[in-house]
Amino acid sequence: MLPRLARVPEPTDADEPASAIDVDGASARLLTPRFVLVVVVGLLYFLSLGMVLPVVPLFVEGPLAGGSLAVGIAVGAFSVGAVLLRPFAGRIGDRWGRRLLIISGALVVGVAVALYHLAAGVPVLVVARVLGGVGEAAFFVGAGTMITDLAPEERRGEAISYWSVAVYGGLAFGPTLGEILLDHDDYGRVWTVSCILALAAGALGCFTTETMVRRPTPPAGTPRPPLLHRASLAPGLVLFLGLVGLAGFLEFVPLYVDDLGMADSRSVFLLYGCVVLVVRIVGARLPDRLGPLKAGTGATGFAALGLVLIAAIPSPVGLYAGTVVFSVGMSLLYPAMLTLALSGVPPEERGSSVGTVSSFFDASQGLGAALLGGVAVFGGYRGAFLAGAVAAAVGLLLLRGGIDARVRRPVDHEAAAVATEYLEPDPP
Repeated sequence: MLPRLARVPEPTDADEPASAIDVDGASARLLTPRFVLVVVVGLLYFLSLGMVLPVVPLFVEGPLAGGSLAVGIAVGAFSVGAVLLRPFAGRIGDRWGRRLLIISGALVVGVAVALYHLAAGVPVLVVARVLGGVGEAAFFVGAGTMITDLAPEERRGEAISYWSVAVYGGLAFGPTLGEILLDHDDYGRVWTVSCILALAAGALGCFTTETMVRRPTPPAGTPRPPLLHRASLAPGLVLFLGLVGLAGFLEFVPLYVDDLGMADSRSVFLLYGCVVLVVRIVGARLPDRLGPLKAGTGATGFAALGLVLIAAIPSPVGLYAGTVVFSVGMSLLYPAMLTLALSGVPPEERGSSVGTVSSFFDASQGLGAALLGGVAVFGGYRGAFLAGAVAAAVGLLLLRGGIDARVRRPVDHEAAAVATEYLEPDPP
């Protein structure tokens, strides 16, 4: 059973606002120096991750002499470590703080990328990728939770949109930077720059300010909350299905362009990044104004349609057109589902909620990469893109079917602000 919001009692004088913004007296402003600092740290970090995305498949197929399945395993291994740690990272963030996760996560990723220099075979690369996934889980949960802590309740969707500019901006422009640095076969230069960016993110993270809300220690015998936040399971499932296609896009576009006679994929990822940035910045308030149902419906629909165009039109025109449509979907999906997941969640559980949702993100990129790698073995790259479209379409059907009662209506921020202290999940 998924949890439902309980009846909201009348607030008393003893009740305090649950927003971390109120804890340190900040106003309802969103773009504060503290907020912008976290976004900048995230941009450096995700540039580090993004620049290796198109290079790892080329590295596996080239110097390491692996096939499509090996590419899928190497790409997906990163998410294995992330999935294993992500729920624990949420609990750590709620107990020990978001800042610890930001700094340690970035440093671990920097060390993991440095180990790519030692990869003389696929197994060594897979181990390094798993380690990098552990660091990514810590950083993503820490930074993502800190962003929501710093956001006024009624502007949380907008805050997540701006934060995702760093996430998807890095994942979009990073590949272009990686291919420029690669310059045919200089893999060591790519690994070195990626390592430097991750370490720089960790160093800059030292200047962030802790936002964790400390709560009284629960009475002895109180059961510990589950690692996976139940209120986030349904939004996470839709996110998983919508993002499977992203795994295939990032994994196979660098290889698919050869079939189309294109020199490389940097222009495709540059287009993807520009569309994401425009939609995220210009339409930052769409998740708040539309509500998660409409925003999520548009996101999964555009994602499926974009991948269908890429698969159905085997030409550069089809790839570019499909990329534009697909990018619009990717721009809206994560903010919509995370806004839904955080609706009515008290501040001391936000880390767990963000950790749960982002676990589905990791699963989509890890399991999705492996599954679509298997599809590509039998159906080619176009078959993999089509499989990603089918997954997004299933997510759309589940979302429209109302797998969570909260997706049937826009988020009521005023009610959610009061209800945060009175969320009553099913007993574990």
